[in-house]
Amino acid sequence: MQLKGTWLLRKVIMDTIRNVRIVDCAESIYVKPFRVQYTQNGKQRFWDLCRVHDSVACLVYNTTRDCLLFVTQFRPAVYLNRSTIVDKAVDTDRYPGTLGLTLELCAGITDKNKSVEKIMQEELEEEIGYRVPLDRIKKVTSYRSGVGTQGSKQTLFYAIVSDEDIVSSGGGCESENEMIKVIELSPSEAQNILMDESVMRTPSLLFAVQWWMLNHASDALNKRPADKNKTEGK
Repeated sequence: MQLKGTWLLRKVIMDTIRNVRIVDCAESIYVKPFRVQYTQNGKQRFWDLCRVHDSVACLVYNTTRDCLLFVTQFRPAVYLNRSTIVDKAVDTDRYPGTLGLTLELCAGITDKNKSVEKIMQEELEEEIGYRVPLDRIKKVTSYRSGVGTQGSKQTLFYAIVSDEDIVSSGGGCESENEMIKVIELSPSEAQNILMDESVMRTPSLLFAVQWWMLNHASDALNKRPADKNKTEGK
């Protein structure tokens, strides 16, 4: 499902969030908490950390629709950070699931023995439904995220697509507990959300959109379909 126009995540139809409870995490394939001890300038120190997978993310521009493509999904970490936990539970009537909806780049973890480009290609098809050739998935840069607790590496890509690349509606992988919606924003709408704190957007999205505005917005403007009246001389 793809949504067009001025976006308000509270209007995105997602499954209702109910029965939120905090339970023990005996073992996880995604996060491994541990403590490191070290000596710095002769003083003994320690730091609590979490080992996680590195990741990839991609900003996508559709030339047919003149829009940037993003995804929205329910993020429990964001939801719990914006809610109050009482007796290891959250009152979902008081704290609706929309509090946990985020706007993000298409992204995924690098948990496979494949190149980051190939993993990104698979994520693009899985999450937003576009089958993009590898030569159109261009690396922008890489950086470290969660430097206080994880220090994982994320590689950012940029891809130019068209409607001819669409093979499905996307939506993510159910086996990985993903439930994703595709969000289409015009360049001006994407620019407007940069400073809109009511939108739960990620740092990688903010950086990617600003990078695009600086480096590619003028190119996209020149490639927009010509106005029909102008082309007909009216």
